[in-house]
Amino acid sequence: MGVYLISVGAEEWFGEEEGWGEIATALNDDLRQRGLPPYESVPEEEQSFVRGSGQAFEEKLISSMDGFDALCEAHLSQEETETLSHWSVLVPFSLDEEILLPIGSAYSESSTMVAGAPQVLAVAQRLATAIELPSETPRMCDNLDLTMWFREGAAKELAAARPGPWADDLDAAFYVALFLRAAEHSVRRGCPMAYC
Repeated sequence: MGVYLISVGAEEWFGEEEGWGEIATALNDDLRQRGLPPYESVPEEEQSFVRGSGQAFEEKLISSMDGFDALCEAHLSQEETETLSHWSVLVPFSLDEEILLPIGSAYSESSTMVAGAPQVLAVAQRLATAIELPSETPRMCDNLDLTMWFREGAAKELAAARPGPWADDLDAAFYVALFLRAAEHSVRRGCPMAYC
């Protein structure tokens, strides 16, 4: 078990099974009230994707976030930290501000915070630059690739061969990479991201 961050395809997003259909409806209602178009162009998830194809995203949150929190405190404002990580659903378009929906989610039984991926991406890129996140960090995260890279030794081997600020706390670097890759995936695929 555990908490996963995943991409959500159209069938699930507009369906009722996982509860995302209720979130999708409430989000569109809120967008309309703000004079914005509804979010309806969600792509289908590939049912039999090829590993590394970039069609789906799935990563597991298992590491402590203490180091990540300290990293954010050192490099970001409180507002930037909230933009980066205090959401439960990420959508691929810009939002002037996060949208709080009165519907339960994996993070909270009573609400869902929706953030725009472009805003998250901008902050994640700054933090990735600050810690010099290496280019070898997996980019296509469709089958716990990022989780396994950090947990199974490849990151440790690279840190030993080429140390840098990112190598000081691999758990913190994992979360920087997680939010960076999630926002990139959302923008590239045009899909929502959610915790489950």
